[in-house]
Amino acid sequence: MKKKYLIFLLLLSFPLYTWADKTLDSLLNVLDLTIQEHETYVAQRESRIKHLKELTHGIEPNSAEQYNLNSQIYKEYKAFICDSAIHYLNENIRIAERLRDTDRKIESQLQLSLLLSSTGMYKESLDVLESVDRRKIIPRLIADYYTCFDHVYGELGVYTQDKTLSGRYWSISQAYRDSLYAILPPESEEYLLMREASFRDQHQYEDALKVNDLRLTKIEPYTPQYAMATYHRSLIYKYSNDSLGEKRNLCLSAISDIRSAIKDHASLWMLAQLLYEDGDMERAYQYMRFSWNATKFYNARLRSWQSADVLSLIDKTYQAMIEKQNDRLQQNLLLITALLVLLIVALGYIYRQMKKLVDARNHLQVANKQLNGLNEELRQMNSCLSSTNIELSESNQIKEEYIARFIKLCSTYINRLDAYRRMVNKKVSAGQIAELLKITRSQDALDEELEELYANFDTAFLHLFPNFVGKFNDLLQENEQILPKKGELLNTELRIFALIRLGIEDSSQIAEFLRYSVNTIYNYRAKVRNKARGSREDFDDLVRKIR
Repeated sequence: MKKKYLIFLLLLSFPLYTWADKTLDSLLNVLDLTIQEHETYVAQRESRIKHLKELTHGIEPNSAEQYNLNSQIYKEYKAFICDSAIHYLNENIRIAERLRDTDRKIESQLQLSLLLSSTGMYKESLDVLESVDRRKIIPRLIADYYTCFDHVYGELGVYTQDKTLSGRYWSISQAYRDSLYAILPPESEEYLLMREASFRDQHQYEDALKVNDLRLTKIEPYTPQYAMATYHRSLIYKYSNDSLGEKRNLCLSAISDIRSAIKDHASLWMLAQLLYEDGDMERAYQYMRFSWNATKFYNARLRSWQSADVLSLIDKTYQAMIEKQNDRLQQNLLLITALLVLLIVALGYIYRQMKKLVDARNHLQVANKQLNGLNEELRQMNSCLSSTNIELSESNQIKEEYIARFIKLCSTYINRLDAYRRMVNKKVSAGQIAELLKITRSQDALDEELEELYANFDTAFLHLFPNFVGKFNDLLQENEQILPKKGELLNTELRIFALIRLGIEDSSQIAEFLRYSVNTIYNYRAKVRNKARGSREDFDDLVRKIR
C-alpha cells in the first residue's frame, strides 16, 4: 500500500504530464467535500477526548496513572485546542512535582516549550527551557531538549524583524541542529526532517524530494504525520517554482489536516493564497474563512497573525467582487424591467391576436368535424369495399381452382367411362355375362372413386387454405382438438366445415356430397360446435372468416 502511495506521489511531482491540471481539480473537489464533512471528524476527536476524561474519574489524583492519561488528553488537544493542551501539560508538570519525578517533569516542560514556540509564544517557550536543569536530563530526552532550542530559535530567525538578531538566532538554531545530527539515528523521522530541510535550504531540491519520498513510505495516508510530510513537500515545490506541485501537495496536506480534526494548520490558508493569485476567488475566500475559523478555535496567536493579512486581502477582494456583481445585478435588473415592460406590451398584442386566432380555430374545428365525419364515412365505405374485394378475390380464386379441377375430373371420368364401356362391350361380346354382373354388383369401384374425389377435394381446399386445420383447432377447446389421421388430409368433421368455409351451409347439400344422411351431418355440426372455445352461435361465422 505504501509503495503504491509513493508511486502516486512521484507521479504528482511531474507537472508536465497532460493530466496534471485534472489531478489538481480532483484534489480540490475532494478537499471541498472534506470541508463539508469536517464536523464528522471533529466529533470523532471530541468523542475520544470525552472518553479519556471519563477515565480520569476513577483514578487517584496526582498519580502516575493520572499523568499518563493527561499525556493522552494533551496529544488529542495539541493540534485541536491550544489552551487546553497547555493546561494539561501544566497539570502534568504539577503532578510530576508532587510525585518528585524529575524525568516526567522535564518531559512535560519540553513538550510545553515546543508547543509554545509552535504557537508563537517564543518568550514563554524560552522561559520554560531556561527552567530546565540541563544536568538532570536523561539521555532519552536530550534529543527533545535540543529540538526545542532548534525550533524556538529557528522560528525567531524567521519571524523577527531585526536582521541582525535573525542571523544570531539562526546560528543558535544551527548549533542545536548539529547536536541533533550527532545523536539522532539516521533512519528516524526527526533526522530525515532536518536532512530534508537542509537540502531545501541549500536549493538541492531533487535530494530534498528523495528524502521526502523516504518519509512518505513510512507514513499512513491522511494522518497528521502525512499532513506534515506533504506540507513540507509543498515547500520544496514552492522554492523550486513548481506552483502546480505546491498546490497539489497543499491539497493533500489540508485534506489530511481536516480528516484528522487538526485545527492548527497552515496548508489551507497557504493554498487559499495561491488560488487567490490564480483568480479562483470563490474557493480562495471559502478556504480562507474556513481556515480562519479553525485558527480562532485553536486560539494560537501565530496562526492568527500569519493568516490575518491574507484573510484581509482576500476578504477585501471578495467584497469588491461582490459589489461589482451587485452593480452588474442592478444594471441587469433595470434591463430586465425594460424588457418586462416590452414583454407586457407584446403580451397585450399577442392576446388580441390569440383571440382572433381562437375564433378562426373554432371555425376551423367545425369544418374539421364535418370533414372528419365525411372521412369516417369514406373510411367505412373503403373498408366495406376492401372487404368485398377480398371476398371477391377469394371467391374468384376458389372458382378458378375448382373449375380447373372440375374440368380435369370431367376429362378423367369421361376417359374412365369410355374404358368401362369398352370393357363391358368386350365381356358382352365374349359372352362373359356372369363376370360382368359380378363387377357391377361390387361397391369397390364406387368407394375408390369417392376416395379419390375426397382426396382431390382435400388437396384443392388445403391449397387454397393451407392453415385451415390449425386455425380451425384454435377455435376449439384445448382438449377437443380435431386432427386428421396419419395419411389423411382432412377427416369428415373437417370436410363438413371446409364446405361451410366455401359457402356451402345447407346440410342437405353437404350430406349429398359426403354420402351421409342430413341428420348425421346435423349431429356432426352440433357435436363440433359444443367443443367451441367461444360462443356456439358464432362458431360458423368464425369458420367462414378463416383465411
